[in-house]
Amino acid sequence: MISVPDALARFPGSSTFTFGDSHELNVKILRLVSNGFKTVSCDAVANFEQRGERMPEPERVDIALHNNGLPVLAIRTVAVDLMRFDEMTEDLIADQGEFRDLAHWREGYEAYLTRAGVFAPDAMMVVERFEVADRFM
Repeated sequence: MISVPDALARFPGSSTFTFGDSHELNVKILRLVSNGFKTVSCDAVANFEQRGERMPEPERVDIALHNNGLPVLAIRTVAVDLMRFDEMTEDLIADQGEFRDLAHWREGYEAYLTRAGVFAPDAMMVVERFEVADRFM
């Protein structure tokens, strides 16, 4: 087990973040990422602003936390694109790991963004392609 300060020290310039907005979603996404089934993630720009988090940047490594606060994975951002919610494409869905198709993605993300209070059909989304740089658990 590694502490947050030790994980951050391993990757200078990194930040911490938590996948999902519930314990169940956090565990599910961490498992998908750890097993290589999820290499793309998205969130609304407004969510990053609301949480005061830095947006991902290519080549930066950030630390994914279990929702209990412990570091699980170091994630290296490969590419970042911005697109509107209603412009998401089917070809990005499979690499997100948890969705059957574009309709399923829209349903899941609309619910997630609505819970956060930032849903709009034209919401600007951050689409991040990443790879696992290290595993802490």
